[in-house]
Amino acid sequence: MPDTCRNGTDQSWSCAAVYDWTHNESLAHAAAWFIGKPLAIIWLVVLALGSRWLLYKLIDRLVRRAQTGVLPNALVRGPFAEPEGEVVTHRRVQRAQTIGTLLKSIVSGVIFAVVVIMAIAELGYDIAPLIASAGILGVALGFGAQSLVKDFLSGIFMIFEDQYGVGDSVNLGDVSGTVEAVSLRVTRLRDVDGTVWYVRNGEILRVGNQSQNWSRSVLDIAVGYKEDITKVRRILKEVAHDLWEDPEYRDKIIEEPEVWGVQSLGPDSVVVRVTLKTMPQQQWTVSREMRERVKLRFDEEGIQMPQPYWRDHQPPR
Repeated sequence: MPDTCRNGTDQSWSCAAVYDWTHNESLAHAAAWFIGKPLAIIWLVVLALGSRWLLYKLIDRLVRRAQTGVLPNALVRGPFAEPEGEVVTHRRVQRAQTIGTLLKSIVSGVIFAVVVIMAIAELGYDIAPLIASAGILGVALGFGAQSLVKDFLSGIFMIFEDQYGVGDSVNLGDVSGTVEAVSLRVTRLRDVDGTVWYVRNGEILRVGNQSQNWSRSVLDIAVGYKEDITKVRRILKEVAHDLWEDPEYRDKIIEEPEVWGVQSLGPDSVVVRVTLKTMPQQQWTVSREMRERVKLRFDEEGIQMPQPYWRDHQPPR
């Protein structure tokens, strides 16, 4: 390469070729600027697009594997395994797609930043001050937008850890309801009154998810002190078993219901606890049906509900 092209920033094949052909330094430098550097930048863009395409293909492949699950169903069965169904499948697909979109955004941002910096360096500018300025700007933005960064980081971990998803019934401390949308910054949920709440992910300190894997219907049945507790336990077990065997509720109740026994002793009642393990978000439907059947059976058996103490000890008129 001639000295005129070796010195400075015009170290390109176009400069050397034009100088060997014309022996004109001005034309050689002009060729470097109008031919060599644009071609080098175009090559960087093509290389970046190719890298982006390959990484996108890899991410799509990972997303497809995440959508179908890594382990076969036979290996994940157990008391804490997710029951298969349309809701679970939709949840897994949505989570995988969200993670894929996040990874693609990160890949695009990194590749774009690298290409811009390399293009500036190709034009002959010193990129060291630019990198230092970008670092200072990043620190300044980090201090100025701490809450926003906190929201995004919390959203990323929530999605990766699958703390909750669309359709789940959750308790976030100050508000509870059904999740309608989950983004990296906010979570939108609707409570039982129909009010829509927008909660910043960075402000969520704890999550109570009532929809993951399975749920449990817990009923505390109060009876009077004069009732036979053994008989009450037998009746409750029969009612719960009949509900479990009912074809309408067979797919909602996972295991044989259990009567745990006397839960507490109150001033005017004895509380007996019954539990039914149900599919996610089915515990309220099962509880309502169970209470209705218990009421009807108690009426048939003549079992009295507890009466307030003042009703039995009213002063004479």
